[in-house]
Amino acid sequence: MHYFRVTIAYKGTHYFGWQAQTVDTSHEEKPTVEGTILNCLKKIANYQSCTISAASRTDGGVHAQGQIAKISLPLDITPERLLLGLNSLLPTDIRIIDCTPATKDYQPNKASIRKEYHYYFSISPIDNIVTTDIALHLPLDSNEQGALELLRSACVLFTGRHDFYNFSANENGTGTTIRQIFYCDIHKADFLPLANNIYYLKIIGDGFLKHMIRYLMGALQALLKGRISIDDIARYLQQHQQQKLSPKAKSKGLHLIRIEEA
Repeated sequence: MHYFRVTIAYKGTHYFGWQAQTVDTSHEEKPTVEGTILNCLKKIANYQSCTISAASRTDGGVHAQGQIAKISLPLDITPERLLLGLNSLLPTDIRIIDCTPATKDYQPNKASIRKEYHYYFSISPIDNIVTTDIALHLPLDSNEQGALELLRSACVLFTGRHDFYNFSANENGTGTTIRQIFYCDIHKADFLPLANNIYYLKIIGDGFLKHMIRYLMGALQALLKGRISIDDIARYLQQHQQQKLSPKAKSKGLHLIRIEEA
């Protein structure tokens, strides 16, 4: 068996998340990124057994620029030929960016120490067709500068080591819901000349719970709409609650940017 470390970019609009929904990926009812890549790997390996395991299992509709994964392939092939072969077979919304040799013991999920995500949103009065499936439309009803400062105040609360139980899907078997957020802030995105008034939540952490960033962005969205307050966010970071503070934001604005490994 031969092993490779790959960096993958994909537009998640037409996929039901990273994780394959069935062992026989050639008959997926709902296409996944993992299943689509596996189908291409099987063709390259003449349908011998092969696997791919990723550092992050993104939700349906979530995009990636820097997903990291390990490929196990029963084929003596150079990384360069594997990269070219996969990209020739993959659909245009999935691309292998980089491919290097790996070891049998390499595990992307355990090697990961920091993950950076961006959540993009447009504050224009009318949604832009260029960004409609990669950014949330969040038109402002108030002063732009004041609204951004309000969001940044909430980002300060998220930064640090906190129990994010109230901002996650609360799955059984998750273990601890405490996570370390190294960085959290709002930035202006440069999509010109295709689109303007695009901003993004930039968040870097040691790991994220299921739907965690979408719940954090949902809280920011509710904060802008005046449905919750800064004090509400602070309170929900301090003790477990039965009800969610706000609905989670749509998946389409979320992008996995990069994964740092030890």
